[in-house]
Amino acid sequence: DQRPVNIFLAQSAYCRIDMHSSSEMDNEVGGALIGLWCVDRDTREQFVVVQHMLPARHTRQGSVYLTFTQDTLVDFHDELENNYAGKKIVGWYHTHPRMGIFLSHYDTWLHNHFFPEPWQVALVVEPHKALGGFFIRQADGSLNPTHYFGFYELNGNLGRSMVKWNNLQGNEKDN
Repeated sequence: DQRPVNIFLAQSAYCRIDMHSSSEMDNEVGGALIGLWCVDRDTREQFVVVQHMLPARHTRQGSVYLTFTQDTLVDFHDELENNYAGKKIVGWYHTHPRMGIFLSHYDTWLHNHFFPEPWQVALVVEPHKALGGFFIRQADGSLNPTHYFGFYELNGNLGRSMVKWNNLQGNEKDN
């Protein structure tokens, strides 16, 4: 199916997101996705490369909500400026313990207000069932809160997939 933005996720970022997502199995956790927004010169296709993640500090959280406070957002921007020169906040992630992969009304509001760029993405992880999916705005700016997408894994030096989310299937070639 057609998506206006393809997502490439570095294995190191995936592993850190997966570890953070599993660190709190009863309450939601989340953070920022750091990397690059790019446009292919030839095809004009947009893509996002997620290279790093920043766990959200200064949050309010519970079993069915995660709130990024003003201090959370200031922390994200300070970290970006001090440690990730030339990178952008390309989106955010958070968990839905025992709830599945979707964006709630509040998640959609948060995404639209704090991550407003058309290419910024939202990742939801369900740590109990090991599920994950990205939410991407369509060309008209709309965001379907129940339709998620997979991603392209940027392999590190291991040459094999690190993804263990049960709903996503790798595209490895047999040797």
